[in-house]
Parts: sequence; C-alpha cells; structure tokens
Amino acid sequence: MNELYLNGKFIGTVENPGGFAEKIREGRRNGVISDNLNVYYDKRVENIQINDNKGRLRRPLIVVKDGQSLLTESHIKKLENNEILFSDLIKQGVIEYLDAAEEENAFIAFSREELTKEHTHLEITPLAMVGLCTSLVPYANFSPGARISIGSKNQKQALGMYAINFPIRIDMDVNILHYPQIPLVQSVMHEVSNYNKHPSGQNLVVAVMSYKGYNVDDAVILSKASIDRGLGRSTYYRPAIAEELRYSGGLTDEISIPDKDIKGYKSERDYRLLEGDGIIFPEANVVEGDVIIGKTSPPRFLSSMDQYNLEPSSRRESSMALKHGEEGVIDFVLITENSEGNRLVQVKIRDQRIPEIGDKFTSRHGQKGVVGLIVDQADMPFTASGITPDLIFSPHGVPSRMTISHLIELIAGKTGALSSRYIDGTLFDVEPEKRLRRELLSLGFRENGVETMYNGITGEEFEAKIYIGNIYYMKLKHMVANKIHARARGPIQLLTRQPTEGRAKEGGLRLGEMEKDTFVAHGASLLLKERFDADGTVVPICESCGMVAVHDKFRNKLYCPICGDNVEINFIEVSYAFKLLLDELKSLTVHPKLILKNKY
Repeated sequence: MNELYLNGKFIGTVENPGGFAEKIREGRRNGVISDNLNVYYDKRVENIQINDNKGRLRRPLIVVKDGQSLLTESHIKKLENNEILFSDLIKQGVIEYLDAAEEENAFIAFSREELTKEHTHLEITPLAMVGLCTSLVPYANFSPGARISIGSKNQKQALGMYAINFPIRIDMDVNILHYPQIPLVQSVMHEVSNYNKHPSGQNLVVAVMSYKGYNVDDAVILSKASIDRGLGRSTYYRPAIAEELRYSGGLTDEISIPDKDIKGYKSERDYRLLEGDGIIFPEANVVEGDVIIGKTSPPRFLSSMDQYNLEPSSRRESSMALKHGEEGVIDFVLITENSEGNRLVQVKIRDQRIPEIGDKFTSRHGQKGVVGLIVDQADMPFTASGITPDLIFSPHGVPSRMTISHLIELIAGKTGALSSRYIDGTLFDVEPEKRLRRELLSLGFRENGVETMYNGITGEEFEAKIYIGNIYYMKLKHMVANKIHARARGPIQLLTRQPTEGRAKEGGLRLGEMEKDTFVAHGASLLLKERFDADGTVVPICESCGMVAVHDKFRNKLYCPICGDNVEINFIEVSYAFKLLLDELKSLTVHPKLILKNKY
C-alpha cells in the first residue's frame, strides 16, 4: 500500500498510486480541484505527496497530450486580440503550474520540435526558466551558469535612472547616471520589462588587449576623452534629516542658529552657511564638518525641579553636520511636519561623480573590473579608420571564465552599430553568430571582429590583430569615493581604548592574525610593532602578588591594594585589551598573577 500525505501529514493509503495521481491532475485541469494543488508520486519510497501550502515556487507550463501541445494557434490569436486572458488558459487546463516536487514526475520539452509521445509538458518559452535580471543578459546560453548569475546580480548594482521624479524625491544613498543608453544587443525581456524607459548603462567601443599591464587581471582602462564627453558620469544623492523632538515637561528641540554660550558650541566658521532660520541654503558647497541644520536640545538629564529654572545656556548643541570624508552641494531643502506634528527638515546633498581609478565597471556577463588607468586619447591605440576604444579589456579575463557571450556581444554590438539596428540576443532564441559575421563582412569589416590597430604612443602598427567591437557596459555603485579611507591618529573606544571601527567614525584598519603573518614574512618588524601598539598602555604591577597596583598621581604614591605600601612595584607596558582581560578574570574570582623578569 502507498501512503498518502497532505502538506506533510499522513492522511491515508492508496492502492493504485499512478492512477490516483493522474485523476487528481485531470480534476485540476477540469477545474474540479483547486489549481493551487500539486501532487507528487515518489516511486522509490512508495508514497504520494499532495501540497497546497504557502511558500512553494511554482512555474507555468503548457500541458501536452499524446505528443501534441494543448496550446493552439487559435489560443494565441485570441490572446493577441485580448479576447481571452492568461488566467483563462489555466481554467481551461491548457497551462498549469507545477511546483518543484511535481516537476519530478513531468517530462518537459524544450521546444515544439522536440515533442514526443512521452512528453507531458512544454516550456512556454525557455527564457522562463531564469529570473528577470538574468533574462536581460544577451547570448546567455553561450556562457557558464555561474558567470551569468554574477552578471545578473551586477545589473542590480548598476547606476541608471531609477525614477524620473528623482529631483523631488528624498531617498537614501542613490545614484543617477547622467547619460544612460539603450543597449544595442537586447533580449525580448528588454521590451517586456520596459527596460528602455530606465536604462542603466552605456554602449562603449571596447578593445580586447593589454596596455602596459595597467589592465592586469580584471582591471580596465578608460579613455580620458570619453570621460570628458560624459562616459560613466553620475550624481550621488544623500539626505540629511533633523526634526524638532518633544520631551517630557513641554521641552522641545529648536531648529535655529545656536547661541555662543550654548553647551557644545562648535565655531562660527562651522555655522557660516546657515540662514536666519538655522537651515542651509540650496546650492551651497559643503565639506566635512560644516553644519547643514542648526539645532539645540534641552539638557539630557533633568530632575523634577530643574525644568522650572532652566537658563538658556543650559541647552545643548545637537546640529546636523557633514560626517568625516563627506562633501557635496545642497540640492534642495524641504521643510514639513512628521506624523506627530513635529517640524521636520530634510536637506538633500548631491555630489557629482566622474569615473576615476578604482571605480567599478562591468559588462552584463559577470566580467566586472575596476579602472586601472585613465589614458589621454592621444595615447590610446586606434584603428585604421581612426576609432579609439572607450575601454580596454584584458584578454586574460576570458579563458578561465569561458564567458563566450561577452565576446559574441562585441561582434553583435559592432554589427548593430554599423547597420543601425538592435540585435536580438534572447536566451536560447538568439540571432545566429554566423549571420552576424556575414553581415559584418558585407559592411566592409573582418567577419571575426578583429582589426589592424596602431600604437597611440609610437604610431607603429601592432603585430597582432586586435578584437574590437561595441558592448554594453555598466557603472556599479561601488565607487572609490565612498570607500577611500585612511587614518594616522583619531578617536578611540571608551572600553578597550582601541581605534573606532568604520569609515564614518574615522576608524582604523584592523590588522588580524593573517595580516600579521604577512608582515612577519616581509621581516617588517618595526611596522608590526607599531601596528600592534594601538592600545599600548603602561600599568604598575606588584612584584609580590602579580596583580595590577595603583598609581595615585595626585599624591604621587604607589601601592598595591592587596599587599599595601611596603612592596616593590614596577611599570610594564601591555596592551590595554590584556589589562581588560585581567580585570575580567578578577571578576570571575580567578587570580591572574604576572611574574616579572628583567629584559636584560
């Protein structure tokens, strides 16, 4: 007997499992049973699982009977004329949704030509097996799945036109590409998803070659002339928000220019850009430390009587200023109220980002890389017809990753640009490469995409023929301006006395065990000593009990809290984190005894 489970719960047994499963499917297609239900007959463990619960991934497929697809030409014509809807096809049993389990019992054909009597379903389109971003990758069936997956994720990080009304929106941390273009090589999904209304990249002329080793590994080289003409330019927007909070006892924050006698007053220079209402004016150039919104708050801790006899000077400064490493121009200022009726000020800051060394660019095939060098147009290699590439891509990125789609798009983009048309690169339904090569030949170019190129510096002809074409490249949101970070000295944490963490807090770069090993391997002992001295501290140690003693600087006295005065106490240098460990051990009633020896 075969066991029957509904959503994982045992509900009975079945004598003829194959026929039972088939009856359920028939009932679902005829509309007798809910179309949300899926049935799976597992022959190995001899049980049937029926599922209609939430959280299952399901996908639509065309039902096949006796080797014939149930979706006919008349259905397609009716769909085109809006006489029937997709949901009607599901009700008629022409299309059904399978989950991952039921798909184990199905034999799915890729295309109509493949259909045989054994097939149970047919793909609506092979494109449907991938997600939205992946379906935008052209010629994706010519590359490994891992690279296509990376390429699809990269597209989510590309800068573009995320919303047309961006000038009046206040969003966190957004970027706008100044001159987005529609890709020359498209898939059918570009039209379906209205991608052309919000493109996020540019069509570049790309040569595959090395240039003085500056594009080693994944690095790319950009032409300065292309950047000057707007390649990859973008604007970074960030909001600063302040609100007048209300506190108990009727006290409130106040947005205004703080008085000089207020607690925590910065300097006059910091408040120089504020207008009479304490808010900055639009189009002001601001740098790190400048106050954008002036604000004062009541004291943090008040006893019940204090609030009646407050002096104005007891208020504290709580203005909104630019953090470490930030700069930009004030884009616009919004004064409104929040849901509780408190006054709310939002200031939008913008910063123009011109591509620089370290910025990240990628094609749609997972070939990401950072800019290694920006070269003057005069020094860029050029073709016989005088074309200089916008970007130079290293040939070493191709063999190990096998991204053939990247190379095909170069030829397809070149053909599309020369014949002024869009090329169809839809997954599994692409314009054949052979046809593109023939068209390229008829346009007066070599069919294999290579051209004779000349050295821009010496003017000599390169011995090798260079592969050059057009390809869609995207600028990613990972820009060096957001990540550059250095520090000599700066703020430290209160507990461990080690440097703070993170770029915004002016933090240091942590040196871990592995980084330590690299310094040891280089023999850089002094650098190593300096790095590990971030929280160096001098502590008095009692020779008798080995515990940390007390140094009373005010009375200039040294004594041990356990042994008293008549004992030898020595100062030693330890890491403050180690001193903290000793304190924690003491709190666990463990006696950490330090035994001191002379260095010499």
